Amino acid sequence: LPLSPPAVPAAGMSVVEHVREMAAAGLHSNVRLLSGLLLTMSGNNPELFSPSQKYQLLVYHADSLFHDKEYRNAVSKYTMALQQKKALSKTSKVRPSTGNTASAPQSQCLPSEIEVKYKMAECYTMLKQDKDAIAILDGIPSRQRTPKINMMLANLYKKAGQERSSVTSYKEVLRQCPLALDAILGLLSLSVKGAEVASMTINVIQSIPNLDWLSVWIKAYAFVHTGDNTRAINTICSLEKKSLLRDNVDLLGSLADLYFRAGDNKNSILKFEQAQMLDPYLIKGMDVYGYLLAREGRLEDVENLGCRLFNISDQHAEPWVVSGCHSFYSKRYSRALYLGAKAIQLNSNSVQALLLKGAALRNMGRVQEAIIHFREAIRLAPCRLDCYEGLIECYLASNSIREAMVMANNVYKTLGANAQTLTLLATVCLEDPVTQEKAKTLLDKALTQRPDYIKAVVKKAELLSREQKYEDGIALLRNALANQSDCVLHRILGDFLVAVNEYQEAMDQYSIALSLDPNDQKSLEGMQKMEKEESPTDATQEEDVDDMEGSGEEGDLEGSDSEAAQWADQEQWFGMQ
Repeated sequence: LPLSPPAVPAAGMSVVEHVREMAAAGLHSNVRLLSGLLLTMSGNNPELFSPSQKYQLLVYHADSLFHDKEYRNAVSKYTMALQQKKALSKTSKVRPSTGNTASAPQSQCLPSEIEVKYKMAECYTMLKQDKDAIAILDGIPSRQRTPKINMMLANLYKKAGQERSSVTSYKEVLRQCPLALDAILGLLSLSVKGAEVASMTINVIQSIPNLDWLSVWIKAYAFVHTGDNTRAINTICSLEKKSLLRDNVDLLGSLADLYFRAGDNKNSILKFEQAQMLDPYLIKGMDVYGYLLAREGRLEDVENLGCRLFNISDQHAEPWVVSGCHSFYSKRYSRALYLGAKAIQLNSNSVQALLLKGAALRNMGRVQEAIIHFREAIRLAPCRLDCYEGLIECYLASNSIREAMVMANNVYKTLGANAQTLTLLATVCLEDPVTQEKAKTLLDKALTQRPDYIKAVVKKAELLSREQKYEDGIALLRNALANQSDCVLHRILGDFLVAVNEYQEAMDQYSIALSLDPNDQKSLEGMQKMEKEESPTDATQEEDVDDMEGSGEEGDLEGSDSEAAQWADQEQWFGMQ
């Protein structure tokens, strides 16, 4: 069949109607040029266009500016358009109807005033002026608010800490659109009970076939937001096993994140890899995946992941965080700080970016600034233990053991007595000679719950090392390594074997540790120390070599961190965005 020719504009169309046609056709650059010229003409001759035509020109011109990301300029034009609309409303009220039906279609095709206000709010959020965005949307009467206005308001209220108003707006979205899943997540994150949220969608679940999974989905994310990781994992696994929802990238990403929160890094990495294979353009959650790879010493994989994510989008926080993790674990803290700050600039709600920046600040000795970042991370993710761990490490670094103890006790009470919270509390107890026995009891409880929990094993080994109970430590580490392989555990086992003069096996453990993480400095040092002891005749020569290596290594680290000068001019990123 021959293609029908495009519609030709009617000969009698006004110039403003031509602008409207182009705007509808998405010809934004053309609209910008023509509307700009027409507005200048209108300024020079106010009688040239009617008030309604001026309003339309201002809105279409502002829309084209919005499309070009010139948000401040767009706001000024939208403001002028609303002033024009106000004047237009006054004149239409004052003037009696002339019975001229030609004006009716014109008023029908005027751009919506509510839509203009929504666009203004979008501009304000892009300019990080959330208060102005809330003010403009608040000015719209409740009955006139569309679902997207309520959704934006709910998110803005939540960010501003106005939880009650946020809940009301999310509920309004669900009343209008009962399958708005992000609004459901918003309500669950604000501690609204899962049963109450489910009741708002029950009618739609019962009336549409193949939606029976939705109530289980709501239940799963209710567990997520109450910090019940085990039940959340089990519920999502039950969903994921259903044939219709198998291999869903969002569910796999949620599972990976939950395993990470539960301290099961092995399964977390596995699920992230699965999700990534299903969707090679996946960005969400890749910051956590990159962090886990960096912790395992897989820096080459982290670098490749960062490059791949930058090719997908450099406008998301995740690629910057992944690249920052690579820098952090390469001991280039100034660069990690810059990359973390850049990520926060792109997404101020990125918990992983705040943690990266906080850790970099802490390692650079800027502990008070680091504390601010960890507190913000806790505010955004009150169920994530790693946020509290970062803050407690800061307190311990500044010898504020009392504050660390208060925080660890609060976490223990809030998130419940699981292996992670018990270990965190024990970590603080280990810092005070008075609470050593309490630390031992807590670690034993943690290891009873999860014998393979690496952090608990490491802390228990530290305690046994202090007590010089090396045989007990060796038994503990061998047991932990029976079903998993971890660089730190192999290295500590090497240290314990040296203490009981099992040099050959100690050397083997250091080798395994280095094969898992070639950058593990302590394993390298342990191995070099043993080599030195094995050949005492070469001791002097070895010492000279060590001195040279030490100075070279120090120079490398200084060189990497003397990037402070290079990044100093990026100081604008360093403040909280």
